[in-house]
Amino acid sequence: MMYDRILVRYGEISTKGRNRNKFIDRLRKNIKRALSNYPNIAIKAERDRMFILLNGEDSYGIAEKLKEIFGIQSFSPAVKVEKDLEKMKDAALELFRKIHKPGQTFKITAKRSDKTFELDTNGINSEFGGHILRNVDDLKVDVRNPDINLQIEIRKEAAYISAETIKGAGGLPAASAGKGMLMLSGGIDSPVAGYLSMKRGLEVEGVHFFSPPFTSERAKQKVIDLSEKLAEVNGHFALHIVPFTEIQQAIHKQIPENYTMTTTRRLMLRITDAIREKQGGLAIITGESLGQVASQTLESMYAINEVTSTPIIRPLITMDKLQIMDIAHDIDTHDISIRPYEDCCTVFVPSSPKTKPKLDKVQNFESFFDFEELIQKAVEGTERMVLKPASERKDDSTDDLF
Repeated sequence: MMYDRILVRYGEISTKGRNRNKFIDRLRKNIKRALSNYPNIAIKAERDRMFILLNGEDSYGIAEKLKEIFGIQSFSPAVKVEKDLEKMKDAALELFRKIHKPGQTFKITAKRSDKTFELDTNGINSEFGGHILRNVDDLKVDVRNPDINLQIEIRKEAAYISAETIKGAGGLPAASAGKGMLMLSGGIDSPVAGYLSMKRGLEVEGVHFFSPPFTSERAKQKVIDLSEKLAEVNGHFALHIVPFTEIQQAIHKQIPENYTMTTTRRLMLRITDAIREKQGGLAIITGESLGQVASQTLESMYAINEVTSTPIIRPLITMDKLQIMDIAHDIDTHDISIRPYEDCCTVFVPSSPKTKPKLDKVQNFESFFDFEELIQKAVEGTERMVLKPASERKDDSTDDLF
């Protein structure tokens, strides 16, 4: 028997109140985009679940796509059957035989939202369990840890039969919770921070600071490649490339060496905040993890954050490096991030950076030079590109990138 639909469960979306439909509509759009290569499907969104009507399309290929979409708690390939007991039993047996292997155990899980159906849940379990046992050899029941859990759901319009519950990515639909600007270096941490922010429903745009000739075109390309990986989540990713050379040269000329890192981060934050305002963002996202490097102590964060009142989201703040690397491997950004092309932060790191900078001191050092003109020049000179996933990018055309 061929599956004719996939039942999608919302999970966290189900806890939403009056604005639930907004999240459901965003999830529907995200699923439609992700499944654009399956033109025959139809998506039917309801308040408590969603159905993807396959219309002959490959259920396995679609399932692989659905696993990566934020907002889906779980899903099940299923068949829709008329609420006739004999037809339901025939369909359940046909589906079971398709997936059963000798020696496996099973159980029946019934759910009856239509209370007018002739059997209650215990009756459904007994009737269908007995039917399967009578018609399939070498089979035992295991209600605690079965190899196959045959699920039978009786709803008002029909019965639905499935035998798999596939875990989804969870979270909230991408681009359902406002926009944030991700300070995207070429390292391991910031792409992971962007990915986790997307999982909470944020629309994320990247801001990268580029300092030629101290940083190379290959370093810039690395960030573009990372952006294309992040674009897999929502079908596109906007990246802002900030010219930063002149500012870094001024910092190293005007600021004592052990405070250059602090001032660099403060000016990066000011520039990111200005770009955020232009793009209608509501937050700034960083890949900071507490105590990993000198700029990520609480004292440093306190001194750096002073330049803005915009909320700063730090998804990795309590994670250690191994946890972050595990996620980077999972989302396929790790190998790009470890390419040996340095970004402007690593090129200009002082030999002894201040790990507990004083806010009054850094303010004093910066007061002797007016950085405002350079900041405005950098914001105005920022290059913006909209990148598609590498898997969807046309090799011979860049028309769609801008």
